[in-house]
Amino acid sequence: MGEWAFDWARAELENRKEEKFDVIVGDLADPIEGGPCYKLYTKSFYESTVKPRLTQGGIFVTQAGPAGIFSHTEVYTCIYNTLRQVFKYVVPYAAHIPSYADTWGWVMASDSPLELSCEEMDLRIKQRVEGENKYLDGTTFSSVTTLNKVVRNALYDETHVYTEGTARFIYGHGKNDL
Repeated sequence: MGEWAFDWARAELENRKEEKFDVIVGDLADPIEGGPCYKLYTKSFYESTVKPRLTQGGIFVTQAGPAGIFSHTEVYTCIYNTLRQVFKYVVPYAAHIPSYADTWGWVMASDSPLELSCEEMDLRIKQRVEGENKYLDGTTFSSVTTLNKVVRNALYDETHVYTEGTARFIYGHGKNDL
């Protein structure tokens, strides 16, 4: 993946200046040293490219890297804090991903409140999804937003803001020193 990945994602949103989206999902490559996608985790990208493309009440969701007990401070906490600088409501969540051998984090952000009861979420899913949703329901989503005390405290104590000049990276990925 090269610089085109960053340019493509940014251009896709910037070229749709008149279009607004209810949801934008940043299923991005990890922010690795030497990689181009770390620029898609910056405060300036969120402020100038993502937020203006959202409808009123729109939601932005991004993968935010490892969120395990030993790995959450690599990028997860600062991506969360960076989004807190741009949006009024920010919800971190995480799930264990066996193929990554770690807990992985995501962050959801909006300028409208993001809290729904489990019952309300279940009702909305039933109204909008045909057939059975085999994984997600209100209780499941509620459980993934309940993070352990160590990660939760680190999220709220984080002061680092992710910029191109102060980027953090996922360790052990990207550079090959062999």
